[in-house]
Amino acid sequence: MIPFERAWPYDRIMNDIYVPACPFCGADNVLIPLRPPELEDIRTGRKKLLVFPCCRGKLTVLDADRDYLLTDTELRR
Repeated sequence: MIPFERAWPYDRIMNDIYVPACPFCGADNVLIPLRPPELEDIRTGRKKLLVFPCCRGKLTVLDADRDYLLTDTELRR
């Protein structure tokens, strides 16, 4: 089971991946530098450093499912 406090939702639109809000600065609809083939790599165990372009906040993505990214950082309380 994915720990909810370390999970962040994402949306896939065409070949772009968006998050509804940045967990660091709160910016809306942020296009993140992650591509669908990289999601497949993450699902098979590869970690990915994700830098948000809006505020340069950083976190490591450990796993992903169809709706959420599992990170190494607690994003909500």
